[in-house]
Amino acid sequence: MVTPRISDTSQDGAVLNEPATRPAPGAVLADGLPVHVRYDRTLRVKIIDACGMTCTFCHNEGTPVVADNLGRALDGLTAEGRSGRVSIYLGSNGARFLPATVLPNDEFTSAVTRLRDALGLEELHLTGGEPSLHPRLAQVVHAGRDAGLRVCLTSNGENGARVMANCAQAGLDRVNFSIFGTTAAELAQVQHARYADVHRAEKKLRALRESVRATLKYGVRASANIVVPSYEHAPRVRRLMDEFAPELSVRLLNSLAEGAESVEAIETILSELGAVPFAHHIVAGASGWRTAYRLPNGRVVWFKRIRPLRLPRTCTGCPLNNGRDCQEGYYGVRLYRDRAGGYQVGVCIQRMDLCQPLDEFLASDLCQEIIALRDAEYGPLAVA
Repeated sequence: MVTPRISDTSQDGAVLNEPATRPAPGAVLADGLPVHVRYDRTLRVKIIDACGMTCTFCHNEGTPVVADNLGRALDGLTAEGRSGRVSIYLGSNGARFLPATVLPNDEFTSAVTRLRDALGLEELHLTGGEPSLHPRLAQVVHAGRDAGLRVCLTSNGENGARVMANCAQAGLDRVNFSIFGTTAAELAQVQHARYADVHRAEKKLRALRESVRATLKYGVRASANIVVPSYEHAPRVRRLMDEFAPELSVRLLNSLAEGAESVEAIETILSELGAVPFAHHIVAGASGWRTAYRLPNGRVVWFKRIRPLRLPRTCTGCPLNNGRDCQEGYYGVRLYRDRAGGYQVGVCIQRMDLCQPLDEFLASDLCQEIIALRDAEYGPLAVA
């Protein structure tokens, strides 16, 4: 059985309603639901490392936390430091550079444009750190739009209300809000012990709510991602659904660490909400997939999972290439700026040693392997 991903949605987003995206003719899975298939055409760009939260599960896009590693030798980088932030894969992922803040200049435009042309990109997805803390975020958005790309970002909401008006004017299409708690106590629980303060957490939640309101006010589409490790988190899901308007697209993500327990919890919660699945959405050449559910009131909720997709040559022989250790599969292409001012292209946050300088990547077999994987997947998925 083919395990699915997205179509009327981008690699990281909510419904796009693009006319070019259609249900694959006759495509259904074993459960009889229609399947929507599109190519992966998203580039994730880490534009800043700074973040005002200290989430204990943060992968930080695979890179070291800069504040804790300035002055350290590259063979002595630390995954934890005085900042309280973490980069959970750093101890084993072979990262060999510190990330730098992306500047909206000719070098950035050139890097994005060259990757756009090589990979047929359509979307630029900005990550961090926390992108809303970037001092020139609207200009970064504008640069992406000038390159002919749809621009989206993932945010914890801590600064969105301050920057959203300018970002909307620059052409920002969507914000994916990561919801780590719906109460101050929940949010504090997943922060470093030094910052696990409910008063501080309440300020962060207030900023999140203001950011969501500002995003919708200025006509930018908004999604909410919430990880559901177990059924104990069911009240969080219900509070999220009750608090925010249907304009906020909700996505439930299973926890990889909790495995089947997390998947079963989400299925139980959706059943209790009276949600009925009506379509699978797959992106050919990317590991994530979603199922769309409709609630009795008509609201759509998404269940997002990871399928075991691998790059056929690059992942072969990788010690993580098993059902236990590979957390993300092949999720897509990532772009980083290093502190020497160059750009690095990565394909796995658990194997940052695979990162290549931009020129090297564009001339490499890896670039062609990614294109071939998309093409090889599209046909079988479209007739699954």
